[in-house]
Amino acid sequence: MLIEEAEIPMVAMDFMNEVHKEEAELINILFEKVLAYEADASEVNANAITAQYQEWYTHTLAHFKREEDQMIELKFPPYPLHKQAHDDALKRMDEVLAHWQQSKNAQSLKMYLIEELPTWLVQHISTLDIVTARFFSTGFPSAADLRHSL
Repeated sequence: MLIEEAEIPMVAMDFMNEVHKEEAELINILFEKVLAYEADASEVNANAITAQYQEWYTHTLAHFKREEDQMIELKFPPYPLHKQAHDDALKRMDEVLAHWQQSKNAQSLKMYLIEELPTWLVQHISTLDIVTARFFSTGFPSAADLRHSL
């Protein structure tokens, strides 16, 4: 397992914690498919990686949209900063998927999943999501949270 549930920081909103758990599950399934492809570089296993990646991407789009819609509705002051972080993550996901589809380089995909993605996920949740969730639950972030997220 690549991402353990216990490694995912908890935030003040249950719906966000649940979607983070789902995200980790989808990433872990993708990682298992990459390992299967390394053991047997068949077209079936390559297609399984692509399908799982696209499922994860679709889930991430919905995840980010739900947060962003709520940030807009509640007039969350650091919305542009949080939106930019989402946009950057989606751009990186697009790049990784395009590289995989072109090269079928499992090692490159595996390194993204091991070295880059978990760090980004935990950092994003620990900073921007924790502040956003507090705002969602209370109507305002603390000054310390705002300083920490910037």
